[in-house]
Amino acid sequence: MRSLRWLGLAAGAILLLAGTVMVFEAFDRHSDSVSDTIRPFLITMAPVWAVAIAGTIVLLRHPTK
Repeated sequence: MRSLRWLGLAAGAILLLAGTVMVFEAFDRHSDSVSDTIRPFLITMAPVWAVAIAGTIVLLRHPTK
């Protein structure tokens, strides 16, 4: 069961990284300046990464009795 958890976390990390790259490319495609790319990208991806990190912490936490 433990290896299945690590496999799921690794698959999730790969999907998160691929999604992050695709979102960045989508914002960069139609921008004229760096601030037109970075600001919306951070506003969009910061909550996604925060939830992903929080979920990982919850999944990796040792159960307490």
